[in-house]
Amino acid sequence: MSNARLMPSPICLVENVNGSLSACKDAIEFLSRIHEPVVVVSVVGLYRTGKSYLMNRLAGQQSGFALGNTIESKTKGIWMWCVAHPYKEGHTLVLLDTEGLGDVAKGDSKNDSWIFCLAVLLSSTLVYNSRGTIDNTAVEKLHYVAELAENIKIRSTEVANEEEEEEDFKFVQFFPSFTWVVRDFTLELVIEGKRVTEDEYLEFALQLKKGVSKKVSDYNLPRQCIRNYFPSPRKCFVFPSPASPENMTRLESLQERDLVPDFLEVTGRFCDHIFHNSVVKTVKGGHRVTGKLLGHLVKIYVDTISSGKVPCLDNAVVALANLENQTALQEAFKAYQIGMEKVKNKFPVGVDDISSEHQKFSSLATSEFMKRSFKDEKQEYLKKLVEKVDMYYAGLLQENVMASEKKCRDLLKNLFSDMNKWLQEGKYSQSGGYELYCRDRDTIVEHYCREPNKGVSAEAVLNEFLNERGPEANSILYTDTKLTEKDRKIQEEKEKNALLEQKYKEEEEKQIKKEKEKVALLEQKMKEEEEKHIENERMLKTEKVRHEDMVKQMQEKFNKELEQQQQEMDRAIESKLKEREEMLKKGFKQKAENLEEEIKKLNNEKECSRGGGIFKDYVMPFLRPLVEMVPNLLMQRSMLKSLKKGLKL
Repeated sequence: MSNARLMPSPICLVENVNGSLSACKDAIEFLSRIHEPVVVVSVVGLYRTGKSYLMNRLAGQQSGFALGNTIESKTKGIWMWCVAHPYKEGHTLVLLDTEGLGDVAKGDSKNDSWIFCLAVLLSSTLVYNSRGTIDNTAVEKLHYVAELAENIKIRSTEVANEEEEEEDFKFVQFFPSFTWVVRDFTLELVIEGKRVTEDEYLEFALQLKKGVSKKVSDYNLPRQCIRNYFPSPRKCFVFPSPASPENMTRLESLQERDLVPDFLEVTGRFCDHIFHNSVVKTVKGGHRVTGKLLGHLVKIYVDTISSGKVPCLDNAVVALANLENQTALQEAFKAYQIGMEKVKNKFPVGVDDISSEHQKFSSLATSEFMKRSFKDEKQEYLKKLVEKVDMYYAGLLQENVMASEKKCRDLLKNLFSDMNKWLQEGKYSQSGGYELYCRDRDTIVEHYCREPNKGVSAEAVLNEFLNERGPEANSILYTDTKLTEKDRKIQEEKEKNALLEQKYKEEEEKQIKKEKEKVALLEQKMKEEEEKHIENERMLKTEKVRHEDMVKQMQEKFNKELEQQQQEMDRAIESKLKEREEMLKKGFKQKAENLEEEIKKLNNEKECSRGGGIFKDYVMPFLRPLVEMVPNLLMQRSMLKSLKKGLKL
């Protein structure tokens, strides 16, 4: 089954026109749609050495990358083919076929150096393709590896030349794994009468010579660079000629039965090795690269080279992190908005409902941000996320209050509609009207209190409503008193002896009723304040849980990034230890001592990074102010409410 479902055929990734490099827009756009991790395999080598055929086989296809049948180089710039990884589900295999190095028609070795440099910077596995044998001529033609120290910087800071030169020993932390493919190999794999493996053959070819002469130094330089820059173990595959000379010109159209069995056997082993051992592309710091990030990386490096500057790993990571963190911020906030939109559609809701949903979706937003973000060491983007979430939440709280107020006012208006009609009809403008009024009003208040889902403003609106109707109640009480006095005058002649006593009694009842009214209003106000206090306590409790969750997620993110950095360091240290052991075996004492010094530096750097300084210096100071966030939100709500009341007055 074909695994070329992502991209039916290769497209140009980096165009090379008249020695000028530029990233191809269509290829970058295609990569931007790949959000899964990428395993990037680049092939480099002299022109007309059969690089494209190998890449077609990795794509599971007979044809795709152009195969040249003449001495003219067919591939210009860097071409890309994205296919589903055959063994790693959820991963994309990105194959990069570079133009042939040393093309006589080009006449610009610096251009070749940049193509080689890009292949190293972009890939997780670098395949070097050559023909014949790995002799001194073949190694010398790989002089581009010796130029990497001039063409790639690790740190962005301006440092002294001596310190800058020392930094190239760290390349092994960040450079891809290295595989040397030898085509049309006709020799026996025998060294000093003993049969050796392909890998041993490569290591033998990369052995250093003793001596200090210029000739020895020139001989050792490319070998030393390969050993220093590319992590162990390095792999080698030797291929016999694939077909008879007459069939070589139509290699694309040949069926497997037309190819040499030994060639097919090595091809199978080579493809299996690449599929099983090529890792996901990472950038400095160990962050895994997606297709989208790879597109950004291509553009950053190509633009840097085109501007005449030297690509810098630190600068690329910072630029990449800014782009990715901005996207992470937007996606995380979007996740929060979508989640809270469901709550918004149910407004008005109680404080428990909105605060628990806020906690859930702000935790989700933090989680989504952590998945994509990296190198946000000063929490610049996380702070922005928290600010955006808080502002949005404050707005939702206010909208919920307003929705609750509207619902409660509408409910009270509806419930009091009959009373308003009775008021106009004069039902309460008679003796005993005030008592009747209070009974009807209290019945309606009980009905109101039993009504569910009124939201957070139920008590406040009721209290405000009763206060607004206070003058009405006093007027009815006053009228009721007057009516009572009128009746009393009619009976005055009959009850002269009891009149004074009755008057005092009436005044006393009036005062008691007024006091009861005050007490009822005060109790209502206290109930409102109690509800507000309970609401605030619930929100603070919810925010404390949210804060603890954010601390936990940030600690996990920090530990993950630290683990990635430690793995990066371990990989470099392990490779250096193997090289040191090899140098000691071969008697290169000084080189072994130099490697020992490099290993010490790497170990020291590893210990320093393990100390957790970033978390202590940047993360914890950021987290502390979050505790005050909800009180600020509550204060904001209170100010908004006071402002509203002021506007009404």
